[in-house]
Amino acid sequence: MTTPVIAIIGAGPCGLTLARLLECKGIDYAVYERDESENTNRAGGSLDIHPETGQRALQECGLFDAFKKYARYDDTVLSLLDKSGKQHLQIGQGRDAPEIDRKELRQILLDAIPKDKTRWGHTLTGATLGEDGRPVLQFANGVVVSGFKLVVGTDGAWSKVRPLLTQATPQYSGKTYLEARINLDSPLYETLSKSRGAGTTISVGSGTPIITQRQGNGSYRTYFGLPVPADFFKSGGKVGLQDAEATRGLLLSDFYADGWSDDHKALIRHATDFRTWPLYSLSAEDMNWTPVPGATLAGDAAHLAMPNGEGVNLAMTDALNLADKIAEHGVENIDLAVREYEQEMFPRGEETISEGKAMTGIMYGEDPQPFVEIFSAFGAGGDGEEGEH
Repeated sequence: MTTPVIAIIGAGPCGLTLARLLECKGIDYAVYERDESENTNRAGGSLDIHPETGQRALQECGLFDAFKKYARYDDTVLSLLDKSGKQHLQIGQGRDAPEIDRKELRQILLDAIPKDKTRWGHTLTGATLGEDGRPVLQFANGVVVSGFKLVVGTDGAWSKVRPLLTQATPQYSGKTYLEARINLDSPLYETLSKSRGAGTTISVGSGTPIITQRQGNGSYRTYFGLPVPADFFKSGGKVGLQDAEATRGLLLSDFYADGWSDDHKALIRHATDFRTWPLYSLSAEDMNWTPVPGATLAGDAAHLAMPNGEGVNLAMTDALNLADKIAEHGVENIDLAVREYEQEMFPRGEETISEGKAMTGIMYGEDPQPFVEIFSAFGAGGDGEEGEH
């Protein structure tokens, strides 16, 4: 295969949005993705897509009509409870920030670029600068590629492209979400669908929040917030996730024993498909690196933040702004385009990192009142995922 002008590392929403925009602008590119095929069943929750960011990017991609076929406008509602089950706030009905499953958003974008533009089964293991000062990419399958005018790391929290630009590394927040599912065949499903209904329910109390969110197929994804070490659920830890019954027992005895309602405890008793989501973040001070010819970052690779409702929207905005800069200056001046993109991206990154830390502090609080004040002031719901986690 010939070396493309631009290499995009990672076929998540950020990388694929960039790919589609470059396709529309007639700029050569290829996407390198670790999954073996587009049918890989990678986990991912539901995302709310905002009008001035994610929706705008989809409009520029010419994909807004395709998006609307899957967009769930009835899932914009957000309810806020305390641990006893008392509702303190419900907002978001009719808000222009519809939900879509991450898998569906990815497929819309994949379908909009030629099949031969995605190089499946390419797990990036390292990126170095060659003798010409431009990136050289090494993949786990033995492929080594160079000669790009630009490599864009859209490869998430643990980006292998990031070390080309900065020594910044994500730091653990001391907080983890333990994700679980209530599927359609669960004995709890009918009761939960009546009590929770559409949208997202956030329950705050005792520093251990519970988030329940309806998915596109009607099932519910639940996140149990835990202030634990990053390796708490790893092999050799207190309990392994492969023992679901022990995991449920741990949650009920150590974290949600006191004061949580029976409805909340039922979520634990019927939880399945556990996986962990430790919350890492870059720092606001990391948003200032010296430009490196031929390389840049976007999305979580650039400005990993803790959940704050903006993850995927900000990533898609990065893709839109970078594509616009490249089209404006041309590939012959691509380093200038990247410098301008990065200078505009840094303030966005600083803001989302700071907001993520503040939001997580409130989410892991003792009671929902600070959340009531925030949501009453802004009237906005939350993004059910990290974005490119």
